[in-house]
Amino acid sequence: MTRTLAIETMDLSRSFGKVHAVASLNLAVPAGRIYGLLGPDGAGKTTTLRLLCGALRPDRGRAMVAGLDVAHDPEGVRRRIGYMPQHFSLYGDLTVLENLRFYADAYGVPQSERATLLSRLLGFSRLEPFRHRRADALSGGMRQKLSLACTLIHHPQALLLDEPTTGVDPVSRREFWDILREAVSDGTMTVLLSTPYMDEAERCHEVSFMRDGSILAHGTPRELQRCVPGTVLEVRAEPRQVAEAALRGIPGVHDVQVFGDRLHVAAEPAPEQETLQQALTRAGVTLHTFRPVTPSMEDVFMYLQREREQQ
Repeated sequence: MTRTLAIETMDLSRSFGKVHAVASLNLAVPAGRIYGLLGPDGAGKTTTLRLLCGALRPDRGRAMVAGLDVAHDPEGVRRRIGYMPQHFSLYGDLTVLENLRFYADAYGVPQSERATLLSRLLGFSRLEPFRHRRADALSGGMRQKLSLACTLIHHPQALLLDEPTTGVDPVSRREFWDILREAVSDGTMTVLLSTPYMDEAERCHEVSFMRDGSILAHGTPRELQRCVPGTVLEVRAEPRQVAEAALRGIPGVHDVQVFGDRLHVAAEPAPEQETLQQALTRAGVTLHTFRPVTPSMEDVFMYLQREREQQ
């Protein structure tokens, strides 16, 4: 079945001197979905979003957003999208309500629609109790929600969000994601967001992992988790650093990652518990728990990076 695409790029490329920020990028973002671009700093995520909103011109390639060619009709694209940059870009000396009214003016929202729209956005963003608070007096999470509300003021077909939850506390991050899911719930809006947080990949409908300006892999979170071969074991043992070194020496183990007080051990084939116990005991390590788990998005990314480096 053919899917309607809200955003599509074909060999999109942009360099800054000798740095290839985006290299022959091919994206296909279905309409009505939350699509994540994941990767570390310098992967090309921000440059990709700036190319898509028309803030940068590509060196070569093509980008289609909301049915329009970005190079041929950048103004038309800007009218159909909402773009939220990494850093808070609203007016700190204006209140929450004044910022919303300013953006309504900027986007030409009809006066007849404003009262209902502003009331809905204030409730939608959980900012109604703070409508008369100046923006520079808001917490980081509230600022991000206000920025999102202003980005939604003109009913955009596509939202481009650049690391929208960076520096935001866990509760505000969860609320922000609740708002995004509600925004796409009727299928009329598409969200393309970048993030360095691997756990946020599981909140997206589809994901592309980026590195060095290109795509390592893409798919749904479940599809990507299945690309990690063998088994991932969750191990809790002490002392952890000694356990990590001992686990790396077990035949079949190809990666060990730290997750809080636990270790994720990727292995093919998976070692028997007795083998693992013996290796840790020889190293003077106490094993507390040992169980197979579903690969995390970080497990997936580390596997993909390792495969790229080996190639």
